[in-house]
Amino acid sequence: MVHLDTDKLPRHVAIIMDGNGRWAKARLRHRVFGHEEGANSVRDVVQCCLELGIPYLTLYAFSKENWKRPASEIRALWELLKRFIRSELPDLIAREIRIVRMGDPEGIPGDVLDELQSAIALTSQFEKLTVSLAINYGGRQEIVRAATLFAMDVQNGRIQGTDLTPDLFSRYLFTSHLPEVDLLIRTGGERRVSNFLLWQMAYTEFYFTRILWPDFRKSHFLEALRDYQQRERRFGRTGEQLRGKSKSESLLDDRPVEMTESSGITH
Repeated sequence: MVHLDTDKLPRHVAIIMDGNGRWAKARLRHRVFGHEEGANSVRDVVQCCLELGIPYLTLYAFSKENWKRPASEIRALWELLKRFIRSELPDLIAREIRIVRMGDPEGIPGDVLDELQSAIALTSQFEKLTVSLAINYGGRQEIVRAATLFAMDVQNGRIQGTDLTPDLFSRYLFTSHLPEVDLLIRTGGERRVSNFLLWQMAYTEFYFTRILWPDFRKSHFLEALRDYQQRERRFGRTGEQLRGKSKSESLLDDRPVEMTESSGITH
C-alpha cells in the first residue's frame, strides 16, 4: 500500500520508456517483442494518472536518435505505433483522454501520421488527461526550431528582439500548451535525459529506476510518486522559507490518503 498526499501530486509527469530491447533479449526474443509488451505499461500508467487526477503525461516514444537503429526495427516500431493508436482510440474517447503530438512530422510515415492526426482531432476537446507523445523528437532540435521561429517573427516585424524572455521563448516550443514538467521517470537503469525536454526540465525532479519498461506497472509508478512527494521543491528559495508557512497551512499539506493498486484513492 502506498500513502500519497493528493495536494502534492505532480501536474505533469514525463517518462523515458527505456529497456524494451533488453527485456526482450533476456527472453531470447526480438527487440520488437519488448516494445509490444511495453504497451501494457503505458496502459497501466495512463490508468493510474486518471485515478489520481494527474492531468498531463508525456511519453518519449521515438527520438531523433532512434533513426540510427536497424531499419527493420524502425519499421516495426512505426507499425506498432499505428496499431496501438488505432486499437486504443475508442477507449481514449470513452475515457476522455486527449492525445497531442510533439516533434517534427517530417520523416514519420504517412499512414502513421494519419492515424496520429485522426486521434488528435477526435480527442481534442477532452480535458481529463492530456497524453503527449514525443515522436521524432529531440530537445536540442526543439530549441533550435523555437529560436528560428522567434527570429522569423522578429524579421517579419511581429515582435522586437529585445522582447525575448524565458516565458515568451517557451511559447515557441512544442510544449507551449503544457505546464512545466514536475517529475521525470526513466526506467531501465540509465541516468541521463537523452535529449528529452531539455528546456522544460529546469526544475524537474528526476526518478531513475532499474525496472525495465515492460515490467513497469502501477505499483512502480506509485512508488515514483511517493518518492517525488518526499522531495523539497524550493525553486530558488531556502528550506527555511518554505517551512515558514503557518501551522494551519502545514496541517492542510499533511493530509494523508491511501492508494492501493486496485482501489485508487481512498478517503
